[in-house]
Amino acid sequence: MAKQRRGYRIDMVNGPLAGKILFFALPLMASSLLQLLFNAADIVVVGRFVGKEALAAVGSNGSLVNLLVNLFMGFSVGANVVVAQDLGGGREEDVRKSVHTAITLSLLSGLALTLIGATLARQLLELISSPEDVIDLATVYLRIYFFGMPANMLYNFGAAILRSQGDTQRPLYYLTIAGVVNVLLNLFFVVVLQISVAGVALATIISQYISAGLVLLCMLHEPGALHLDLRSLGIDKDVVRRICRVGLPAGFQGIVFSLSNVVIQGSINSFNSTAIVAGSSAASNIEGFVYVCPSSFYQAALTFTSQNYGAGKCGRVDRILLLTQIYGMTSAAVLGLLAYGFGAPLASIYAPGEPEVIEWAVVRMGYICRFYFICGAMDTMVGILRGLGYSVVPMVVSMLGACGTRLLWIATVFQMPQFHTPQVLFLSYPISWLITAATHFTVFLVVRKRAYARAAARLEEQAG
Repeated sequence: MAKQRRGYRIDMVNGPLAGKILFFALPLMASSLLQLLFNAADIVVVGRFVGKEALAAVGSNGSLVNLLVNLFMGFSVGANVVVAQDLGGGREEDVRKSVHTAITLSLLSGLALTLIGATLARQLLELISSPEDVIDLATVYLRIYFFGMPANMLYNFGAAILRSQGDTQRPLYYLTIAGVVNVLLNLFFVVVLQISVAGVALATIISQYISAGLVLLCMLHEPGALHLDLRSLGIDKDVVRRICRVGLPAGFQGIVFSLSNVVIQGSINSFNSTAIVAGSSAASNIEGFVYVCPSSFYQAALTFTSQNYGAGKCGRVDRILLLTQIYGMTSAAVLGLLAYGFGAPLASIYAPGEPEVIEWAVVRMGYICRFYFICGAMDTMVGILRGLGYSVVPMVVSMLGACGTRLLWIATVFQMPQFHTPQVLFLSYPISWLITAATHFTVFLVVRKRAYARAAARLEEQAG
């Protein structure tokens, strides 16, 4: 596989793209899998050694956590685009300003999330109708979990900066170390010390601080424009403006997506069945492993497009779109079908000896996993558009196409007595993906000519 890179960098603006995109995406997939294993280890340990109430308490928090963190995670997307465009254009001084501003934003974001999540945990869980036999345990888990947010943000912003130069390997190494620690601490806190959901939350935040510390050390010793100097941390207004131009719409889109998922979680909770809640939580975690494929090729589309657009090489963007679509859709289809085919044994890992929980997990996967290739097409288009600097447009499309469809579905179809079932809720996912993917592609065809003309004009201005 041709790498054509210096150290951990990938030359994204010259040479063949097919191998380089895979070389970028595969470590990213492994990193995403390890992040999921943090959560899966929590859920498997409490499911096996505590009980289904603890399983539901830990597993049902995902949509709520995502709702709170997605705005700030959008800023990390903005940092990735800004740094990658400046790297592609050879503007090293701008890269340095962006790096130090992004790391400062990560620390401020983490502190804000800790304050919000730790003080309002129970009220937020009540808003999504967390079941009475689950809410106390869920509150304990959530309050402890949010004390890890400064580390969570620092790692994700730092990894986004490293990805901007094609480095997806070192974040993988750091997550491997943190992941092993997380699993060992889970077993120690829950099995040996018997402190239930508090133990898995503590294990998670300790592992997050380890991965964040390793990324920080990496950037402190990184040569060139990505080198981090703690004395230079601060906010550059121009950089913040550029990051927000991409990051705010991306973060707001993530919030609205999470809001629609929170509404769906609340609708699932409304059935007042621990088996349905636990089964859906287990299936949701399995689906997360399938999602690493479209997510990784979304990141590849975002970063490769940003660098080539920054360098004015727009002809390569069309090739990037084709390759990432093929890779993303194919890998998501294969993994989705495998997850559904092995749904029962996979769900039994989370809830051994709970046939009703396993049954509901398989039901959900039948409606979602088999259609994940559509999600792959949707996410890749978002990456391409954001890499071109269009972040508001995919936000609006996603709000109306994905989130709007789900909320409308819940408000109309789901309210009909004959359709008031969990199965009908799950069906809203593939329908919303299909509508959104088709709209994103149409938008790309509309903005493509204008974006490419702008890049050509910028090159002429720099040459002059």
